[in-house]
Amino acid sequence: SSRREFLHEILFEDRTPLGRRSDIILFILIVTSVIAVILESIDTVRYRYQDFLIGLEWMFTVIFTVEYVLRLYSAKDPGKYARSFFGVVDLIAVIPTYLSVLLPGAQALIVIRILRLMRVFRVLKLVQYSRAGVHLLFLLQESWRRIWVFVLALALLVTTIGAVLYLIEGPENGFTSIPQSMYWAVVTLTTVGYGDISPQTSLGKFFAALVMIVGYAIIVMSISMAGRNIKRTPPCVRCRETKIEKGAAFCKYCGHEFHQH
Repeated sequence: SSRREFLHEILFEDRTPLGRRSDIILFILIVTSVIAVILESIDTVRYRYQDFLIGLEWMFTVIFTVEYVLRLYSAKDPGKYARSFFGVVDLIAVIPTYLSVLLPGAQALIVIRILRLMRVFRVLKLVQYSRAGVHLLFLLQESWRRIWVFVLALALLVTTIGAVLYLIEGPENGFTSIPQSMYWAVVTLTTVGYGDISPQTSLGKFFAALVMIVGYAIIVMSISMAGRNIKRTPPCVRCRETKIEKGAAFCKYCGHEFHQH
């Protein structure tokens, strides 16, 4: 029906004006809801604004629940959407608040909503690379999408690790809030290891070991990606052709002379 098609355009299409607007609104709602949960884990903030934060949390949960139901209704294949990665993430994003009624503290898992920000990756596909003549600028322009995706993915990882460890260890072991746990995640992933706070439980130590391995893997991947980019030849500034022979004095496509340094 026309109603389902209209909803599908708003919720699933990222190339239309309505779709882009809904993505922006969704982005703002997700970020705000995650920030609210993070703030609630800080004692001084929770004691002062607890009622407001709980009300805000339920408001976001109702909005995301309605959104999930509308996505199921407007999807071309509801079953396929429900089983897809984003469908599962959308469902998981609303469960913690309802679960907190039975299990106090489960609302900390609401930070899982930050995974929904991965929807912004779709928008990045619409952005075209810009090319320039300066090698360093070329490398940055060629890699900015990868860098942005990498930084965003790292932020998602740090937030998720912080929330999980906050649940595993808790305030009694030094992990007094999600931001404190996120600090530990950054220190561990970067292999700095200050040691001012560390997991005390067996499960926490096992989880920390996994985080350390992931940290080393991220460092190796980053160095490898940077090395591959540095070896690339910059494009021609006139015709923007990228298939330029290394050390060439002229562009074989347009005749532009390269300045040798």
